[in-house]
Amino acid sequence: MKRHVAVCILAGLASLAAARAASVCDASTPCEVASGRYYVRPPAGWDGARALPVAVYFHGYRSSAADAMADAALGEALSKAGVLLVAPDGLDGRWTIAGKLSAGRDDIAFVRDVLADLRRRYPIDERRLVATGFSAGGFMVWQIACAAGDLFAAYAPISGAFLDPIPENCPTGPASLRHVHGTADVVVPMSGRWIAGGRVRQSDVDASVARLREIDGCAERPKREERRGELVCRVWPAGACASGREIELCLHGGGHSFEPDWIVDAVNWAGRLAPPP
Repeated sequence: MKRHVAVCILAGLASLAAARAASVCDASTPCEVASGRYYVRPPAGWDGARALPVAVYFHGYRSSAADAMADAALGEALSKAGVLLVAPDGLDGRWTIAGKLSAGRDDIAFVRDVLADLRRRYPIDERRLVATGFSAGGFMVWQIACAAGDLFAAYAPISGAFLDPIPENCPTGPASLRHVHGTADVVVPMSGRWIAGGRVRQSDVDASVARLREIDGCAERPKREERRGELVCRVWPAGACASGREIELCLHGGGHSFEPDWIVDAVNWAGRLAPPP
């Protein structure tokens, strides 16, 4: 009997090893799922066993997951911090924002596929599983936070908020979110602007945050304001929100750009959040 059990275990391990070997993917070879593909970059020196904090990065308009992987500064910052970088690939450089922009795919379903596949490949630190993205990738992060907020522990969009009309409510309820934006941004201005030939309007950033603040049950005014390098952050901590979630709006005086360290900080912030009630 013992021999039979041992044989079964060895056979199972061999099958698992074969499955992994047949589907190896990394920063240059995409991981394939039914609805698309994504790339991964584990941190240098990872032991293959430790649960990894994760930054799922959504690229901007007309960019790609491959472009994200080619961003040396982004990869180096996350690797140094021990964070697994995951880059889903938009179809033709675009994301579907339900009812507003279409890339010809249900991107919420795609993200679910990516996360399910990712969990089969890597041990994940679920408390530090963060969705982040820049520009149109920021639009995508806001959409996920509202439409499927239970997918990630926290959200960290950069230079991209809701699209008009701002949702009246969010199906999955409150979410913890830290938004970063440049006050001199003219591509995605703080006040928003018309895009897509006048068919779609970027939402006002303050109005986007105000709506999430209402959904999270947060006080009207931030509890405090903090300076963090070039960022000035308005902070609604868990104690200021009936839902126990947290919101931060961090502004800088620059334009349409970001620093990789902001993503590292967001992952660390997520790890400090209280578990949702």
